[in-house]
Amino acid sequence: MNTLPDASLPVTQSRGELVVIANRLPVHRPTPNSPWETSPGGLVSALMPILRERKGVWIGWAGSSEPACSPFEHDGLYNVPVSLSAEDVRDYYEGFSNSTLWPLYHDACQTPQYNRAWWAPYVAVNRRFAEVAARETAANGHVLVQDYHLQLVPGMLRELRPDVRIGFFLHIPFPPVELFAQLPWRQRLLEGMLGADVVGFQTRHGAQNFVRLVNRYTAHRGSGQTILVNGRRVMAREYPISIDYDRIQQLATNPQIVARSQEIRKELGENRTIMLGVDRLDYTKGIDQRIRAVYEIFKAGRHTVKDLVLVQVSVPSRESVDEYIEVRDRIEKLVGHIDGEFGTVGAVPVHYLRRSLPIEELVAYYLAADVMLVTPFRDGMNLVAKEYVACRRDDTGVLVLSEFTGSAVELDRAVLVNPHDIDGMAATIERAIAMPPAEQARRMRSLRQRVRKRTVYTWASDFTRALTAEQPTGAQPDTVDLNRSTS
Repeated sequence: MNTLPDASLPVTQSRGELVVIANRLPVHRPTPNSPWETSPGGLVSALMPILRERKGVWIGWAGSSEPACSPFEHDGLYNVPVSLSAEDVRDYYEGFSNSTLWPLYHDACQTPQYNRAWWAPYVAVNRRFAEVAARETAANGHVLVQDYHLQLVPGMLRELRPDVRIGFFLHIPFPPVELFAQLPWRQRLLEGMLGADVVGFQTRHGAQNFVRLVNRYTAHRGSGQTILVNGRRVMAREYPISIDYDRIQQLATNPQIVARSQEIRKELGENRTIMLGVDRLDYTKGIDQRIRAVYEIFKAGRHTVKDLVLVQVSVPSRESVDEYIEVRDRIEKLVGHIDGEFGTVGAVPVHYLRRSLPIEELVAYYLAADVMLVTPFRDGMNLVAKEYVACRRDDTGVLVLSEFTGSAVELDRAVLVNPHDIDGMAATIERAIAMPPAEQARRMRSLRQRVRKRTVYTWASDFTRALTAEQPTGAQPDTVDLNRSTS
């Protein structure tokens, strides 16, 4: 293992009292010479105030295979870049993280690849993150490890720094025993997560799956939300993440955005019911199934291009990966087929936008849409559903939501649908189109109350409060040996 710089440096309060470890830094830049910009997203927005208040540090990859730059401060936050080579990106990120764990954790809706050559790079990169965190965290500090890319970091960091409190949060679903059991490295991943004091999941089912798997595949035992690990208590429970509700509300009342939404309605046809889908271009999102359901609606003849239209926004993702190229091509062929069969000169049933939209434009589409279609095969939470609800201040609109999203647990007043059932989904969408205004209002009021009650700031506060609730019981050294092996 490489020796870290300043390996015998004393751990003092001048280091990070609260450290976030994520695959990516909260900042980005188009080129190595460009200035850093804060990345958009609720996670960054929620954690930034807490990090600034507590002398926080954010550790992550800068987003390119260039040599890592030195730590730097941006917008009141200390950023520590971790370098990833082109081979690391290929094997750790695109390989093990996104071709093994990602499809497996999403119900294996695409066949996971168990490539032995990817495991060693995944271990090595996780160790690199753990070593940097061990160096940067203050004595008795607190560390928040984010997501599936870094599942080994808690255990590695626990060995290096037994004095710190560690939290791990998984943003995607955690699979049941029958699926997770396929992993050749299942015990190592579970042991890695058990290095944390608090292991957070989007739903209760995820937490329960984790406890069951620990009982089956490790020497440790858990009951309810508590697992005993060598005399140390590990808490496993749900912390459903959410959105910045107030910000979305402010955008939804912005006169320019409201005017833009009216312009969108006029462009699409003011007498047409507007359906909207907004997704990352990913095989887990079920975009092709959704378009097939819309095809069945037009085929049945109860709606025509004169009264109904779908706008599908698909944000490009991992476009060099074969599976993503295939799903992109499949969707584009379906759009061409439905537009060719049911479109007329000047009007088509599906408008397909393969691009990322600024949040202001996205909110304008939310305001313009009568029916929001959120129908992934599996999703940890899905914040698009919550953003749509937050925009509907007049209590109009209908949310059609996959029952296999984490959001369906909270947003049970949405119209729930099984995305695998094309005929059932078509019938459900038609029901949403025809829903009386009074029923729309009842459902939307309930949904907005749920989203308003639990925001992304609630999530950040709840999770950090759980992490800081108890003091660590392990060693509390004045000096930490960062050359200690984590193998």
